Parts: sequence; structure tokens; C-alpha cells
Amino acid sequence: MFALIDGNSFYCSCERAFDPKLIGKPVVVLSNNDGCAIARTNEAKDLGVKMGDPWHMVAKRPELKSVVWKSSNYVLYGDMSRRMFDVLASAVPRVEPYSIDEMFLDFERLPVDLVSLSIELRARVRRIAKIPTCIGIGPTKTIAKLANKLAKGDRSGPGVVDLSAADAREAAYPGISVGEVWGMGRASVAKLEKLGVDSVAAFVALDPELVRGMLTVTGQRTHAELRGISCMAFSDAPQSRKSIACTRSFGRSVTEWNEMREAVAAYATRAAEKLRRFGLKAGAMQVFMRTNAHNGDPWYSNQATFDVEPTADSLALIASATRAANGLWREGFRYAKAGIVLLDLYKPDELPVADLFGTRDPEKSKALMGALDAINGRYGRETLRPGGLTNRGGWSMRRGNLSPCYTTRIEDILPVKA
Repeated sequence: MFALIDGNSFYCSCERAFDPKLIGKPVVVLSNNDGCAIARTNEAKDLGVKMGDPWHMVAKRPELKSVVWKSSNYVLYGDMSRRMFDVLASAVPRVEPYSIDEMFLDFERLPVDLVSLSIELRARVRRIAKIPTCIGIGPTKTIAKLANKLAKGDRSGPGVVDLSAADAREAAYPGISVGEVWGMGRASVAKLEKLGVDSVAAFVALDPELVRGMLTVTGQRTHAELRGISCMAFSDAPQSRKSIACTRSFGRSVTEWNEMREAVAAYATRAAEKLRRFGLKAGAMQVFMRTNAHNGDPWYSNQATFDVEPTADSLALIASATRAANGLWREGFRYAKAGIVLLDLYKPDELPVADLFGTRDPEKSKALMGALDAINGRYGRETLRPGGLTNRGGWSMRRGNLSPCYTTRIEDILPVKA
């Protein structure tokens, strides 16, 4: 038995958690560089703000004067997701994160009423982590996710939908479009519609072999899951990562090499931090940069992929990244984006035979990076930075409406007055 808990308008809820004045107001969180809407409260949805609406266009609409626009603060959102996970992990046997705001819960063989437990979990997450949620319950992950969608769609309901019983599914399936099902893409939906299959009930009634012939094994698995046959097991461990990337569009065009060098070094630093957090080392790297293909500028795009001595050392990765970027750099262009992708990732015990002529002492590197991460973890990211990194120039992302990092930066902690 599975449950899926999902934070309601998660990014917006994180903003509201530390600014009660936003409660009841329409709030929209914007993508990188304050580009377009990526999260909306119900109040904003009711005013007509759609997912993906470009801010520079919709912000001018008179009916949206009351909307509060916020720049995305992924440091805050990531830490709030961790807090939500900690609350849940203390209450149920296992928690499997699916995304930053969605987590599967193991409800197997719990000697309690699952709906009552779900209501209690919602209240606990709201009280401790300050995030409103909805929960869906089902015998498979696909059914639990579908139940969660129904719970979110019923604003006046209890925030919990239980589809664990067959009769509950039989009652719900006829009114749900097959396109609402997790894992059903546009092409699959189009094929089914040609057969007159437009509801989950009609899809479940199809012969499994017909489904496999039309939609391959993936579609057949979804079909079986909707019939209550679990095909996706619960997993405590996240899937092994094949790459780690840090790529950004610049806040303004970059035309000077020094700025590009700083940006690439900053991205390499961030990627190295992620690498160490997951306990990995990288054996290869890709560096790229490109201009804007949509503003009439001359087009230039180039990338380099190369092996590196397996490491998670920020200084080593910065050196490799900036050296490669220098080879890609061409004067006379207005660059719009650059990035770093770390490849060929290893766990330390999976590394090939150590290089006898390694350029860095692994023990000294581990100690130095450990100290760097410990200080930045305690006092806030970039309290200590590798030499050559500035406090971010004009090339960094536009985030004109950025909230403080309330939970991860000492100077941003909210003061309390008694």
C-alpha cells in the first residue's frame, strides 16, 4: 500500500511560511532570470495566471495588479523539502522522495486507519514544516498519484483521497481522463483516443496484450498498475546518478572573458558541491557556452567533453573547467548561457586503480573540501569561496524579487520579538 504526499503550490507555500502577509494573496514564483510562472497559488490561478506565462507580459495586465511575484529561491525550497521529509520519516516506515515536493510513503501493513493517519500526517507537516499538502492512497504508485491528483482538485475536501479499495476505483475511474494518468504521454493518449478510449475506466477495460501492442511495455505497466497490480516497488535508495549539471542563462549578455571565466568557475564550484553531497567523484566533464538563438545575434555554440582525474575537489574541477572554457571562447559574441556537466561518476570504492602519478593528494583534498563544506554548511553557502570567485557579477541570474534564505543563512534568520 502506497501513499503520495504532495506540497500544494510548494514554492509559493515556502514563501508564505516565512511571510504570513502572503496568506490569502495571489502569489506566483518565477523561473530562473525571472522568466515565467512555475508555481501559482489558487488565488493566482483564479485570476488567470497560467503555468509558463512570461512575467514581462502578464505582469502588465491590469487584473493582475494584486499578484505578488517572487524570484525562485531553490536553496530555501530544497531545505523546506528536507524538513518535510524529516517530519514524514519520523512517522512512517519508509519515505521515497519523487521530486522536491512529492514523496511516496510506505503504508504497507500499518495497523491503523490509513485515512486517519493521512489526515494526521498532513496536520503534522503543516504544523512543523509549514507546508499545506494533499495525500493520495492506493495499492500501486500510479493509483496513489492519481488519488493525490483528485485530492488536490477538491479544494473543499479533506485533502485526502483513498483509492485502495476496488469499489472506490470503479466509482472514480469513469470521470477521470486517461491523460491525467501518471506516465501517459500525448502520443499514447492520442492512440487511445482513436479507439474511443478517453477515460481511465475505458483504458483499464482494454485487453493487456492490446495495450502492450499499442503502448509497449511501459504502457502495459501503467495499465496493470491502474488495475491494482504493483509493478513499481518501493525504494529507499535514490537511483544512481549518471551526471551532475550546473547550467544557467546569464542575467545579461557576457562579452568579456573574465566574466565568462568567473561564471564557469562558479558553476564548477556548485557542481563539485553537489558531487560531494552525493558522495561521488567525476571522471569526465563537459563545458559549453552559447549565444542567444532568438534575439538576432550571430549564432555561436561550442562544447568540449574530456576526461579528468577522478575527483570531487572544487579547485581541480575549476582548473579543468576554465581551461576548457578558454579554448571555447571566441571574441566578438554576446554569450547568453554556459554550463558544466560532470560525467562518469563513481562512488569512491568503485574507482578504477588509483593513478600512481595523481596531481593531488587525496587525503589533503578530502580534508580541505570537508572543511570548506562544513563552514559553508554552518554559516551559509559561499561564506568561503575558492580564490578567483567574486560575489557574482552582473552575469548572474536576474532575481529581483528574491526572498531571504531563512533556514540556511545566518544573517537571514527571522528575528523574534517577545
